Amino acid sequence: MSFAPSSPPTTAARNPSTPSTARVMPTNVTGAPSTPAQSNAPSTSTSSTTPGTDGRVRERQGSFGGSTKAKILKPFNTANIKILLLENVNETAVAALRGQGYQVETHTKALAEDVLIEKIKDVHCVGIRSKTKLTKKVLNAAEKLGVIGCFCIGTNQVDLEVAAQKGIAVFNSPFSNSRSVAELVLAEIVLLSRQLGDRNNEMHQGIWSKVSANCYEIRGKTLGIVGYGHIGSQLSVLAESMGMRVFFHDVVPLMPLGTSKQVASLDELLEMSDFITLHVPETEDTKNMIGELELNKMKQGSFLINASRGTVVQIPALAKALRSGHLGGAAVDVFPKEPAANGKFFESELVGCPNTLLTPHIGGSTEEAQSMIGVEVSQALIKFINNGTSIGAVNFPEVDLRAIRDEENSIRLCYTHMNVPGVLLRITNILADHNVDKQFSDSKGKIAYLMADISDVTPEQIQDIYRRVSETPTNIVTRILY
Repeated sequence: MSFAPSSPPTTAARNPSTPSTARVMPTNVTGAPSTPAQSNAPSTSTSSTTPGTDGRVRERQGSFGGSTKAKILKPFNTANIKILLLENVNETAVAALRGQGYQVETHTKALAEDVLIEKIKDVHCVGIRSKTKLTKKVLNAAEKLGVIGCFCIGTNQVDLEVAAQKGIAVFNSPFSNSRSVAELVLAEIVLLSRQLGDRNNEMHQGIWSKVSANCYEIRGKTLGIVGYGHIGSQLSVLAESMGMRVFFHDVVPLMPLGTSKQVASLDELLEMSDFITLHVPETEDTKNMIGELELNKMKQGSFLINASRGTVVQIPALAKALRSGHLGGAAVDVFPKEPAANGKFFESELVGCPNTLLTPHIGGSTEEAQSMIGVEVSQALIKFINNGTSIGAVNFPEVDLRAIRDEENSIRLCYTHMNVPGVLLRITNILADHNVDKQFSDSKGKIAYLMADISDVTPEQIQDIYRRVSETPTNIVTRILY
């Protein structure tokens, strides 16, 4: 089975239970779905008749949907789809994927590279969190892999370019844990302003230290948010409800929520804020964004919070600013190098720094967030496997078509190809004698993705379409769904 079949399927009678003999993920054009029940409801769609080049007259449906029921695309025996879920992916995802009939293998932890390479050879879909590294070496061993689900926000643990070149779509969950992270940051603002981390440690050592020096309310203080995306904007609203003044800096102009205001530069934000919190992705521009120069621009006694990416802050410079007393405290949830498993493995120059909260990358680790992430990512995987929909993919052209009509002899062509001139002309020539109900194509970088719904085709014609499209010199992956 394969997302990218290496040979054209046969013309055997189509049957949903017939397994595909293709290489990575099944296209199963060799089987036919059972004939759907005919609807007696009148259609309101427009249509016209158009002669084909073979002399046959075909009815063309208009763009307005009628009462015809949408067709459920299941182009393969779902029990043949193998999915590998690592790092204790939430049960909501496991249940959703098993509910489709897929084979789902789960592991509570990340796998060592050699074990992962062996496991990934035979799976069509892999689901990971932040610890598993899908490098070029690992992806090159993935002979059948067609789609990756990152059950988290970040995707820097995946070689996105290599995945795209192999026609592997990568999905993540950019929204589901935003609230959890925002709440953690708000809690850390209060903890830092009252030095509760240090007081807690002292109490556990039997030390009673009731002090008020350098402890403050957060009401009336200025919060500076670097990166006003889903997390930053939610935090903005929460902080204002606590009486804070909110300013933010982003690389693009954005509509402020509440009474928050955007400032023109990072330097301006650093100089005016009592608290600085970072919510940016890991890019070349954000690596080492906060170093000694930037820390020195922050107000004496101010606080830094990083719940974004570990490479954004230079840890030695932060430790120096904390130990010197220039900063009043810091909260850090992400680190440049993080242990691959739970245990006594953590080391950092920040250990022992005054009024410093260190947490093991738990910003999005709540039951609610993980449940929502499981739902969001699993649904994206199911839609891509079953329908070809790539909306939300981070490394792949985003393409979708409205539901195909529930008619016998209608198919969906999903064609991932190199983004070079002349491809659409070649595909148009291949489909010239067929009734293409609708199609959409988009490109991203070096690859492009086309979806087309084709009606009134025989099993022999399906085989011919598949063979001719998959043999084009620009082909990366060709799938036919019905």
